[in-house]
This record gives sequence, C-alpha cells and structure tokens, in this order.
Amino acid sequence: MILPTASAGRVLAAIRPVLAGRIGLLLLIAVAGLVTALAGLVGPWIVGGLVDDLHEGASMRPVVEGVAWILLAGIVGGLGTWLGRWWMGALAEPAVASLREDVLDSALAVDSTVIEGGGRGDLVSRVAEDSRVVTEAASVILPMFLQSLFVVVVSAAGMTAVDWRLGLVGLIAVPMYALTLRWYLPRSGPIYAQERIAFGVRSQRMLGGIGGAASLRAYEAERVELERIDTASGHARDLSIDVFRFLTRAFSRNNRAEAVVLAALLVAGFFLVESGGLTAGGVATAGLLFHRLFNPIGALVGMFDEIQSAGASLSRMVGVIDQPGAQAKAEVEAGPVTGDTSPTDTPALVLTEVGHAYDVDHPVLAAVNLQVTPGEVVAVVGATGAGKSTLAQIAAGTVPPTTGGVHLGTSAVRELPPTELRRRISMVSQEVHVFSGTLAENVRVPRPDASNDEVTEALLTVGAHRWVQLLPDGVETVVGDGGQSLTAMQDQMLALARIVLADPDFVILDEATAEAGSSGARDLETAAGAVLSGRGGVVVAHRLSQAVTADRVLVMEHGRVAESGTHEELSRGDGLYATLWAAWTAR
Repeated sequence: MILPTASAGRVLAAIRPVLAGRIGLLLLIAVAGLVTALAGLVGPWIVGGLVDDLHEGASMRPVVEGVAWILLAGIVGGLGTWLGRWWMGALAEPAVASLREDVLDSALAVDSTVIEGGGRGDLVSRVAEDSRVVTEAASVILPMFLQSLFVVVVSAAGMTAVDWRLGLVGLIAVPMYALTLRWYLPRSGPIYAQERIAFGVRSQRMLGGIGGAASLRAYEAERVELERIDTASGHARDLSIDVFRFLTRAFSRNNRAEAVVLAALLVAGFFLVESGGLTAGGVATAGLLFHRLFNPIGALVGMFDEIQSAGASLSRMVGVIDQPGAQAKAEVEAGPVTGDTSPTDTPALVLTEVGHAYDVDHPVLAAVNLQVTPGEVVAVVGATGAGKSTLAQIAAGTVPPTTGGVHLGTSAVRELPPTELRRRISMVSQEVHVFSGTLAENVRVPRPDASNDEVTEALLTVGAHRWVQLLPDGVETVVGDGGQSLTAMQDQMLALARIVLADPDFVILDEATAEAGSSGARDLETAAGAVLSGRGGVVVAHRLSQAVTADRVLVMEHGRVAESGTHEELSRGDGLYATLWAAWTAR
C-alpha cells in the first residue's frame, strides 16, 4: 500500500498560486525565447543568399558580411538562451522549493497511521527522489523544452516566408508528428507513473530492510528480505528499460517523418527552380530551416520523457499535500479557533463514544468512553490487538476517530491548532527518534529556546543525569547518526525529558517503557512517574506494575472497555484484570 497520487487538475490548482505572482518573469522568458529563435534564422538565410549571390569571380565581401551577421546572431542567441534559463531558474527554483516545503510540512502534519499504512519508504521517495526529478525538470528540462518549442514555431514560419508552397510541403510533417504524439502521449503517462511508483516501492523495501536489519539477523531472514528487495529493484529496472524502449520507438517515428518531408522539400524545390518560381538559394534556405527543426522536435519528443516523469513525480508530491491530516492543519491555522483554549484553565480530556476502523470490515475500537481529569492517571491494559495503542493515538489527537469525538473542555482536540494541541497534550511511544545533534538540542525539540539550566533540570527530573554525566561531553555530546549511540532506555529517558520541558497538561504514554528490557524497567517506570506527577495521563501499560500506581485502570478487550476501576477493586474480582494480575504475580 502506498500514498495516493493527485489528479492533473489538482496539480494545476496547486502550482497556479505559486506562479500567479511571477507573471513578469514568464513574459521575460517568452521574450528571451522568441529573440533566441529569431537569431537562429539568420544562419540559414545568410547561406541561402550566398548560394544565389556567389558566382565565378564574385567578391568575398558577401561572405565576410555573412560571417559577421552569423557571429552577431550567435552572440544574441547565446545571450537570449542564458537569460531565458536564468529567468526560468528564478521562476522555477523558488516555486519547487516552496512545493517541497509544503510536502514536508504536510508529511509532518498528516496522521501517523496514514504514513505507516503508506510506508515511510514511499514518503521518503516523494520528498527526496520525486522532489529531485521535479527540480531538475524545472531548472534544466523545462527551459530546453520551451526553447525548442520557440525554435520549431519560428523556423516553420521562416520556411513559409521563403515560399508558401514549400511551407505547404512542410505541413506534411504535421500529421506525421501528430500521429507520433497520438501514439506516444496516451502510453507515456501511465508508464512513467508506474515507473515512479516502482521507485517508491523499491525505496520502501530498502528502508524497511535497513531499519529492520537487527530483527532480520535475529531471525536469520536476511536472504528472504534481500529477495524481496531484489524483486522490487528488478521491477523498477524492467520498467526503466521498457521506458527506454518505448522512447526509442517514438524517436524512430520522428526520423521517418524527417526523412519523408526533407525528401519532399528537395523534390518540390527542384521543380520550383526549374519553373523559375524559386531560386536555388531559396530552396537551400528552406532545406536548412527544416533541417534545423530536427533537433528541436526530437528534443521535444525526448523531453516528453522527462516532463511526463516530472509530472508523475509532481502528482505524487501534491498527493502528500492533499492528505486529510495536512488539509485539516491548514484549515485550522487559517482561521480562528473557538472554544475553551485558555491556558489558565485545565479542562478534562474526554473521549465520547469513540470508535475507529482502519478497514471497514475490521474495527479496532467501538463506543469507548473515557474521561481523564487534570492530575489523574489512567492505565490501559489488555491483550495485543485489544485497541490500546489506537486509543492512545486518538486521545493524543494524532489519529482521528472514525466515530465519536475527543474534547478538551468545549474544544474538539482535532480542531485545536497544532501548537495549542501539543501544549495541552503530548505523547511518547515506543519509537523515539534521536536527531543528529547534541543531547541538549534533542531535549530542546519541543522548546528550542529552553536554557541550559532547563535542559539539565528536565534530565534530572527523569533520572537521566546519572548516565548523561558519563558521556564524553555531557549534554553537549553529539548523538544520533554519526554520534554517540544511546541505549533503548536512554532513548526513552530522552523522550520523557522532552515531555518535562514541554510541560503539557496531559501526557499519553504508549508503552513508553517497553523497549528498556528488565534491567532498565524500574528506572523508566520511575521516570514515567516523575513525568506524570501533577499531570493527567493515559498510560498504555506494558507491565502491570504501572497499573498498580495508576488512579484508575481501563481493561480493553476486542476494542471495547471490558472493565474499569482501581487496581485494588479489579485485582480482587473475578474478571479479566484479575486473571492478568494473577498471571503477572505468578511469574
């Protein structure tokens, strides 16, 4: 499963605002292209004139003057090409940069389940590979395409100006080229789209294999995963070969048109010269002008390859921007938010009749009601697949419920601006990302302006100071990729320190101590307790020892709340929690 691709109409709608404020640059690009194309007419006209003017004993002056005109035209054409590409870069580069930022912003705003369902490899492919293709097309391919288009139009007009009858002969090429495009265009779009999708799948497989290398080695499944990666790479390779073969067939059709029309021009020119209706120089000029069309027309067809590929990449990028979570974020940030968002009030976190289904036929939550008051900690326990993590994500506002709603006081959680939402509710899951940078910079993620003392205090609160002081440079030690490696327990403590610095009203811990192993469990549970102190919290409990200290325990079974109460009440009963507790204490 991969993320969706935007339609052509939606792509145009997305880039129209970006180009709307740059009309002046568009006009300059058009003028530069026209001047460059006109300068290219000088050479054929000069050569054709020399064919008629030069005869035995003639002066060399026409040749010298012709060379001077051709040199001047070459300078003008070169200057026009340079200016056109420079202006195109000034137009395209900021537009693509803005689009790339929108894609990344949307990827960060979209619901995590969407990204996980579509695959991180596909997302990385869109932000990196597709962005590169669009950037290259905008800065290199598109200027060449427009220049070739101007040359074709102006040269065709120039050939008609030599003699209208030769212009009519040249029109023979139009239906031949049209047939080529008619054959090419319907087939090119789908095959390029398939190629881009295959590249995304390949990236997804490779990233999955790299990220899960330790698990693959543990289960000795490296060969199986390598075969899957090889299959995805082979499919992408085969599609690329098919694209090249397809493009070669298009070029052969162009060559056939060029040969037929050039031969027809020479035959028609012969009869026109014989009848006295045209000079040999005129035929030479027309022939050179038509020959001048070979490369631009071939380039136009050849660059359709790149433009179609860029169009497919652009559709994939806009597809990320159009994700519901990103759209909702844009709508919230664009307008005022009503309801109780006063920072001085701390209303209860209320889930009402919450249901969720990732697939219509497989609901994971049904009619869950939960109220967490400020300062209250609720532990959520249950078997794997009971819906605990989904409930936590919905409570944190990262996943929208299929039915029901989540409110802070009178404000719907999903309608709060992102900054306000994260000030009120923060979440820590099993997966913690450590950015490449110093440990202090990693702790400062929720509050980049936090002082060194505040960072130190946050680490001290979660008990991380004991291992931080053993690092080579303390809080200034570089961690993450290329830096000091941290253990799973240290990663989780880093994430909990971020929560202390963010200081939200409610904390959602989704098995945030599960990766520490038995050796670090006690330290992490102590750290989690310190983070929850004075705050409301929902704890998806990996260990039932976390449920013991909670104010209330929610037992989930098949997506529903099976039991609710304190640890003492539930452990003395004869329900599911009592069974779980008996198994836990008997270990």
